[in-house]
Amino acid sequence: MSTFRGLEMSRQALSTQQSALYTTGHNISNANTPGYSRQRVNMQAMNGYPTPGMNSPHLPGQMGTGVEVGSVQRIRNQFLDTQFRAENASVGYWSERTAALSRMENLLNEPSDSGIEAAMSDFWSSLQEAAANPTNNGARAVVLKRGESLADTFNHLSKSINTIRTDLQKETENTIDKANAMIDQLDSLNSQIKKLEIHGYNANDLYDKRDNILDELSEIVNIEVEYDGSHIPNGKQGDGVATVKVVLGDGNSVKLVDGVEGTTNKIEKPVYTEIDGMEVIESINVGNVDITSSKGTIQSYVHASGYVEDGEVKGDYPEMLEKLDNLAFAIANSFNELHKDGDTEVPFFEDLGDEPAGAAGKIAVAIKDHQDIIISSDGNKGKGDVALDLANVFTSPNDDLGGVSVNGYLESIVGDVGVKTSHAITMLDSTATLQHQVSNQRQSISAVSLDEEMTNMIKFQHAYNAAARGMTAMDELIDTIINRMGLVGR
Repeated sequence: MSTFRGLEMSRQALSTQQSALYTTGHNISNANTPGYSRQRVNMQAMNGYPTPGMNSPHLPGQMGTGVEVGSVQRIRNQFLDTQFRAENASVGYWSERTAALSRMENLLNEPSDSGIEAAMSDFWSSLQEAAANPTNNGARAVVLKRGESLADTFNHLSKSINTIRTDLQKETENTIDKANAMIDQLDSLNSQIKKLEIHGYNANDLYDKRDNILDELSEIVNIEVEYDGSHIPNGKQGDGVATVKVVLGDGNSVKLVDGVEGTTNKIEKPVYTEIDGMEVIESINVGNVDITSSKGTIQSYVHASGYVEDGEVKGDYPEMLEKLDNLAFAIANSFNELHKDGDTEVPFFEDLGDEPAGAAGKIAVAIKDHQDIIISSDGNKGKGDVALDLANVFTSPNDDLGGVSVNGYLESIVGDVGVKTSHAITMLDSTATLQHQVSNQRQSISAVSLDEEMTNMIKFQHAYNAAARGMTAMDELIDTIINRMGLVGR
């Protein structure tokens, strides 16, 4: 072994401890960087001396030759990443579903003094007043105004629901654009990572960037990630390139990013279809595969704005609009049947046709003058039987509503929205709690602890100082050999 081997061993020790100090400084610098995973220098002993061979010196055993950096490892647990992304998809779904249903609750605004229930109650009260005072023209005028107010309330709700549906469909398209941008970023990061890993480098900071994007994408659609490191040289470590797939509701999957081949499949714009005058989403495809069954924010927008299932329109807002159409249709039909002058029907509301579709948006009072409102069936001004029959429309069983009264049907609408919203909030709280637990587990492994890093800094600093002192000692030994040996007797 060379006389100068001690100097080289000390130099390598200095270099290794310095690398550890640099990595510690990098951790401290990124302590508050979102998505950063702490890094660690793995030190390993160098190969001993001598190596086996015919000309190897005969020594009692191998001698150590120092330390070197084996790798700079990113501390990350891929199992917890998988768990987090699965829960993140559920949180993304229930978060947007809760927001959509809460918006529907606010739109109905029940119970309140300005919602549809209040408009129906006021209309009913005005009819009761007209029945009790059939000769009072003021009561008739109030009936007309309250009828117009009820029709306007239906119109407003129908228009607002359609506006929200349009907003949700636009948000779906914007979210798809966002997801496609992430797919491009993942493909680009795979390419950069592969170039580094081929030469034996760990692309730790690029891994973090990729994981951050994967976390964001997992909120939009449910994904699974597979890693391939076949390009990494033997003896070197690395995460490899990532292949990202959308997991469908039936457990099958379709590729978004193929890390091995370096190709991508973008999420296509929604395919719309029109059923009963309502435009709803038929499919959202990746290639030829519909991904609307994949959990995430895209699915929540689809379930809220409307979609096709077995040829029928489904979804929170379409179903709400259908119920309001049924309600408006039943009220208009019932009023027009009962509002008679003898045997002659005098339509109170405009004719809505034979089907309830679109009734809430079209309902309008046909009578323009309150004098035309019929209070009595036989023209007797002191008799208010027609007005009383009209008032009973709200409390009597209605064939157009399956035998349920108008008031009962409205209560079921409001109650159903309340139950759905409450369920969505409960599911959001549950999934968010699970996500938070997994996130805390990830943080306990990957996050930077400043106390730990400061301790490591002191440890590596002392090791660096010791290595420097070892170099000084070796320098003194060599100085003795060069400058002092052989001087005896001179």
